[in-house]
Amino acid sequence: MESWGGKIAIIGAGCTRFGENFDQSYDDMAVDATLDAVRDANIGLADIDGAWLSTAFPDAGVWKGRSGMDLAEPLALWDIPVTRVSNYCASAGDALRNACMALLSGAHDCVLALGVEKLRDRSPQGSLVAMQVETGHPFYQKGFTAPGTFSVQAARHFHDNGTGREDLAEISAKNHDHGALNPKAHYRSPMSAEQVLAAPMVADPLTVLDCCPTTDGAAAVILVRLEDAPKHESAGPPVVIRGQGFSVSAGWDSPFYDPEYRFGGFRASRVAGETAYREAEISDPREEIDLAEVHDCFSVSELMAYSDLGFVEPGESGEWVRSGATRLGGEVPFNTSGGLLSCGHPVGATGLRMLYQLTQQLRGTAGEMQVEGARVGLAHNIGGPGAVAAVTILEAT
Repeated sequence: MESWGGKIAIIGAGCTRFGENFDQSYDDMAVDATLDAVRDANIGLADIDGAWLSTAFPDAGVWKGRSGMDLAEPLALWDIPVTRVSNYCASAGDALRNACMALLSGAHDCVLALGVEKLRDRSPQGSLVAMQVETGHPFYQKGFTAPGTFSVQAARHFHDNGTGREDLAEISAKNHDHGALNPKAHYRSPMSAEQVLAAPMVADPLTVLDCCPTTDGAAAVILVRLEDAPKHESAGPPVVIRGQGFSVSAGWDSPFYDPEYRFGGFRASRVAGETAYREAEISDPREEIDLAEVHDCFSVSELMAYSDLGFVEPGESGEWVRSGATRLGGEVPFNTSGGLLSCGHPVGATGLRMLYQLTQQLRGTAGEMQVEGARVGLAHNIGGPGAVAAVTILEAT
């Protein structure tokens, strides 16, 4: 297939504050993120001729995001195609991919990708865990929790690669320190590795500070073909999508029934990463990528991303994070926004929040979070038990 890398640009990006947004409805957040992106792109809503809405769990309490109507109505974006996308935690990456393909086809000229999730307005009895138990597979979902799943990954990573709880604590402390600099983050408190280790245990070896919070939020980007970007006098220079990979490498339960599965990483991440690198013509990510926003729903998922995305070998992951290489000022800073551990994880919005953060970085407008001289950034989402993954490579112009 002919490469489409480098042919699409982000001309506007917007994001709400992530947190317990009890004072905002789903519609309020959708409007705020979209108008933020529209102002950044210096366009009008009438310029948007197609839109994609990323909401992973519309039945998780607020019953919003079940169709494109839940984007069109609050924004009065009538008479254009609006498509709702759901693909677990990689929903935003899928929405972005479809929006890019629509531009490349010539069917659209200026499109919106919006992610919204409202997860705090519900009781514990209506949690995602309860929802999965009640509506999911009668065998696979009983007793299933996300921390329980990732705790198995952590234990296996420790066994195979000589890593340990201290390495996870370093990742969590790093991301909480970064999050303290991010005005959009849910948690803005610096954290020491000792505090992470002393926090209450959720699923051994993961403490509560190794786990991301349940959060509300929305994020959006405005996209055009790169050749059309000069037509728009946006607030900042366009940011080019050099490549994107998206993979559904296994079903919900399949990773755990694969006799070759080693539990220390995710095939979907590796496949999506390889596709994105091929599109972006990147052969050595550690040398060619300046910063990364990766899916740290749990600290161990960032640890696995280091090797899944080709920055180090699995056995080098612990030493790499302990060296400070992934901190601000390090060799390749990871999650300068604070990641999911600080920003939280409103599922359908997270991937677009990463693109918002990277757009700021590549424009040089990330404030205290700024990575000096950043030119190329990576965004990574995984969904389900690592069965779905999206990887996007962005470059400054």
